[in-house]
Amino acid sequence: MQSPRILIADDQPYILEALQLLLKTEGFATETVNSPEAVLAAIQEKSFDLLLLDMNYSRDTTSGREGLQLLSRIREVDKALPVVFMTAWGSVELAVEVMQDGGRDFLMKPWDNVKLLGSLRRQIEEGRLSRETKKEVEEARDIQRRLLPSEMPKLLNCDVRTFWQPAREVGGDYFDAIRLTDSIAALCIADIAGKGLPAALLMSHLQASVRALAQTTLSPADMCSRLNRVALENTRSGRFTTLFYAILDSMRGTLMYSNAVHVPPILLRRDGTIGRPTEGGIVLGLFPDAQYKETEISFAAGDRLVLMTDGITEATNSCGEEFGENRLIRLLVDARELGDSELQQNLLAAVTSFAGRSLQDDATLVIVSMR
Repeated sequence: MQSPRILIADDQPYILEALQLLLKTEGFATETVNSPEAVLAAIQEKSFDLLLLDMNYSRDTTSGREGLQLLSRIREVDKALPVVFMTAWGSVELAVEVMQDGGRDFLMKPWDNVKLLGSLRRQIEEGRLSRETKKEVEEARDIQRRLLPSEMPKLLNCDVRTFWQPAREVGGDYFDAIRLTDSIAALCIADIAGKGLPAALLMSHLQASVRALAQTTLSPADMCSRLNRVALENTRSGRFTTLFYAILDSMRGTLMYSNAVHVPPILLRRDGTIGRPTEGGIVLGLFPDAQYKETEISFAAGDRLVLMTDGITEATNSCGEEFGENRLIRLLVDARELGDSELQQNLLAAVTSFAGRSLQDDATLVIVSMR
């Protein structure tokens, strides 16, 4: 196994030599620098398992400000690099600030060799595990993105636009549009309780099940019943899924749907009136004997169906107020003359502007329009 690589930063040559000798005898590979600028240059050029960083340099010998300011610049280059601080001018307040700002440990000079080596080994191991986890999550994110449809199916007289953004690298929102014939498609949007990798794993299984059943199950109620059984077999206690599943027939101008307690889609009619498809049944994954209903409604030329997850409607501002469904409906009615692309951009801009920050929950938006 390759020796752990440690970058040592201090402006005192005797400190660098002593640390380098100690770490070399313990099997570490080391490199030394003597200024904040040299630290940044080194981590941009090479990969290290840990940075052992002095907090004070020639222009600031006691406060530790240089080290704290440097940490924020280091994070811009490498967010995952473990940083252990050393100083001869420590205090409880400074130690607390270091840890709050992302430092992994805080050691005093003169150091205790046993404590120093123990801290370095611990932080290197935790850093490697963190990077391995990050790599696994990145791979999961790439897989999840590939599982979601890369483009929407072409349907007679119908257009579909989508937006999907997980709150973390991966998420539990799912949407799909599956072409069954030239004029018929299955539409699906779902939200698995929770975030991160566990929700993403359930999402991928749900998608595989929908894809496997869609060609042979034209009844939305039957689809919900089957997916409920799948969820019960693969979901641990307490984790559930909301789902809206529909069969769109653009030739007949109809939408047959079943809603398993998902955020009711907004059906914006050409004349500006609003419908909310709510009929269906209970969430998936809780009750084995759950029953589902399906309802057929008209979906005529000029109508739009807007499907979403609660990451859109429950986006909150600094006062804790939610964006809400009523605000979304007003925006849709006011902007109903816009094209699909402009409408989508306006909606997303309104939500992010309201929240004043990036969305904090998994967020999905699907707009289906009849030409």
